[in-house]
Amino acid sequence: MRQRQRRTFARLLGSLVLVAAAGLTGITTAGPAAAAGPRPLDQIVPVPASVSPGGAPYAIGPATRIRVAPGSPEAQRIGAYLAGVLRPSTGYALPVTGAGRDGIRLLLGADDESLGDEGYRLTSGKDAVTVTAPTPAGLFHGVQTLRQLLPADVEKKTRQSGPWQIAGGTITDAPRYAYRGAMIDVSRHFFTVAQVERYIDQLALYKINELHLHLSDDQGWRIAVDSWPRLTTYGGQTQVGGGKGGFYTKADYRTILAYASSRYLEVVPEIDTPGHINAALASYAGLNCDGVAPPLYTGTAVGFSSLCVPKEVTYGFFDDVVREVAAMTPGRYVHIGGDEAQSTSKDDYDTFMDRAQPVVQKYGKTVMAWHQIVDATPVEGAVAQYWGTTGDETDVAAAAQAGTKLVLSPANRAYLDMKYDATTRLGTNWAGYVDVDKSYAWDPDTFVRGVPADAVLGVEAPVWTATLSDSAQIEYMAFPRLQGIAEIGWSPASTHDWASYKLRLAQQGPRMAALGIAFYRSPLVPWV
Repeated sequence: MRQRQRRTFARLLGSLVLVAAAGLTGITTAGPAAAAGPRPLDQIVPVPASVSPGGAPYAIGPATRIRVAPGSPEAQRIGAYLAGVLRPSTGYALPVTGAGRDGIRLLLGADDESLGDEGYRLTSGKDAVTVTAPTPAGLFHGVQTLRQLLPADVEKKTRQSGPWQIAGGTITDAPRYAYRGAMIDVSRHFFTVAQVERYIDQLALYKINELHLHLSDDQGWRIAVDSWPRLTTYGGQTQVGGGKGGFYTKADYRTILAYASSRYLEVVPEIDTPGHINAALASYAGLNCDGVAPPLYTGTAVGFSSLCVPKEVTYGFFDDVVREVAAMTPGRYVHIGGDEAQSTSKDDYDTFMDRAQPVVQKYGKTVMAWHQIVDATPVEGAVAQYWGTTGDETDVAAAAQAGTKLVLSPANRAYLDMKYDATTRLGTNWAGYVDVDKSYAWDPDTFVRGVPADAVLGVEAPVWTATLSDSAQIEYMAFPRLQGIAEIGWSPASTHDWASYKLRLAQQGPRMAALGIAFYRSPLVPWV
């Protein structure tokens, strides 16, 4: 009995210490203890650039309307989206109506250059909460902030008790980087349209604006190409471990594009070349130097496949694929891979990249590739995606100094498939163990030594799926590390502080639970 009393006292004392610490730092906890007041304006993820608290909170009630100025279809659509989030849990009608001075006001056309292309201002008071932005993307990001300022129960699909208050004051917010991405590998294991859409919704909550789809690899080809139909009908019919695989028809791909666009994410399609190409080689014998098609591959080794660089058919194939993918994709980029091409000689690699990059440009897209492209000659405007671990790659620094832009995805910080620790069942550990604190503790501007800060376009968090086969497994590995990458990409560098971040992250626990996200409860975070 005494031992149980000591354990109970220790738990109580630990809770009191956490509450006291929260009070001293202005942090409030979610749940019943926080029901007395609304969430402070700065207690969201990513943390806003500027917060001025003060004044009475705004309370959503039965008479609340979502007000949108007439003649603004984008704002109207964002208003309808917000109503769809709030109606099930509040039980209120929340009609989307014309302009007014009360309610939830969504206004496009803010005349403030500091907000840029994606910034917003949120002002809350007794009569209204107003989100203003110069662009629809900014307005949508402001709505995500509004969501996070409400209790986590607002995310539930059944009626909850509330109250639904938003603290008084003003948030002025804009992103640090223009590119804030997440990648999902649908090649090693295939993920359906619905599964991708689910991930898009989760990314949007944290203001991610780029969705990188890894559409081809040794284990499967996932995007329909009319001029080379066997890529999917044969090359898409398996995956790691020998499952049935799958692929996206062009209609499927357009559905993903439209859904991502509705959440203000740009899709970056990747066709990995000249390596990671076994699915294509197995589908078409003529793409192989010896004219013999290899079998389909269901393992996890890398570096064993290569396009036949001397064959002219290789470039007809590449041109056809890029032409069809680019024609469907409204975004700026086509990613051409370029990593782990151990079976392609240095001369062949350079030759291939010299011929492949202009094809991407011919079809109106910007070249993106893994950072090994800097060992060839990146074309003007190309973007290299860094996935190293040491930050001492002089070739990357030299390319950046010469004008190549970089997206930072260091594998020992941003790869979401790395194991958290030695007990993690899923994932791999070739880049080390990466718990939530390590994933948060880096600066894109300085990670690769010698890279000018203005060469850093942004950040991306890839999740490779060699060991992941369903949404729950992706969510377990992505969350809560994804939020840290999102904050690094959005919030000013001066705000990055693990001690305060982990308390804000802890408050995301009930929200993720309400959304059904199967997240990892890292022991480094004092979860609410």
